[in-house]
Amino acid sequence: MEIILKQDVDNLGHKDEIVNVKPGYARNYLIPQGYAIMATASAKKVYEENMKQKAHKEAKLREDAEVVAEKMNGLSLRIGTKTSSTGKIFGSINTVMIAEALEKEGFNIERKNITLKGEAIKEVGNYEANVKIYKNIKVVVPFEVYSEE
Repeated sequence: MEIILKQDVDNLGHKDEIVNVKPGYARNYLIPQGYAIMATASAKKVYEENMKQKAHKEAKLREDAEVVAEKMNGLSLRIGTKTSSTGKIFGSINTVMIAEALEKEGFNIERKNITLKGEAIKEVGNYEANVKIYKNIKVVVPFEVYSEE
């Protein structure tokens, strides 16, 4: 029996896939639980139309992300922080501070999409951060940590 999955099901498939399962599994578990619908002719037409719209939206989001990535390529950030006389930072530099610095430059990136290379940053110097803009579109942003007086 063919069904269209409405959400991810372990060991079966992902959302919006058409899969073949045994009729009892579909009628007694997947459909009553709301995990799937029967793949009738009309449901397949709706599914195909939804996939076209989803592909169009996906292409638009990817295009926008590539434009943002192109703008971010030459970007270099400067983050000021209080330090001791030896150059040690009081606390550490984290993704929130990098997100704030990016926002000052005009890029609204969530902190969960920023990862730091290596360990916590506790000294003045030059570092790099990986910024995930969209799915597999990533940019490496160099930044300098300097001492504020």
